[in-house]
Amino acid sequence: MAEMKDCHHHVVEIPVDEEHQQKLSSAMTIISAIQHHPLMEISESPGHLLLLKLWRREEDLFGRRIARRETRMDLIRREIFQLCCFFLIFHAFFLTILFTSSVNSEEGTCQKWWIPSILSVSTSFVFVVLVQVNLWRYWKVWGQLQREKIENRALVRCIQELRMKGASFDLSKEPQSGKRMKSSSVEIKWKPITWCSQNLITICLVCFAGLVFPASKLMLCSGF
Repeated sequence: MAEMKDCHHHVVEIPVDEEHQQKLSSAMTIISAIQHHPLMEISESPGHLLLLKLWRREEDLFGRRIARRETRMDLIRREIFQLCCFFLIFHAFFLTILFTSSVNSEEGTCQKWWIPSILSVSTSFVFVVLVQVNLWRYWKVWGQLQREKIENRALVRCIQELRMKGASFDLSKEPQSGKRMKSSSVEIKWKPITWCSQNLITICLVCFAGLVFPASKLMLCSGF
């Protein structure tokens, strides 16, 4: 019995090597880092967590609005392209018929040169107006898209700052508005150049229509 009691009092020591100690210390470091991570601080702070959720929801809404405006711009570009194609097709048929009429022209045909000219000008005017209206729509949507992209970038910066700072982030801080961000960057734009670049398609159509206008008299009266 005495021997059995002595057996119960033996202390068994398990050797721990350096590799096991390093693993244990690295695990403790990771656990402490997780506990002090900014996202963990945000999850423990109701105010910061609510602000992060609201900003994430607003970021999602910005993304949807930007996608809708980009889709709308694609549709407007397609409409402008179709109108320009119809404009060129009309004038191709018009000049072909005009040339055929000039070849088989009779006496007195030259005196009626103004009829096809008025037809060409009227049709060109309709196409130019439709293209210009679509250009106005396009640049309006483009301006709205740029403003929303600027506001979205400001919101993304605030979300990143909140995630980095954690509970130390100032809850009263708001995303910088688009006007403030625009004032911080100096942009020099000359209005005539901007207007010409935005209405270049309309200018080209007007110039083309202006060249076609005297073509009626030239073809009908020069005896091609």
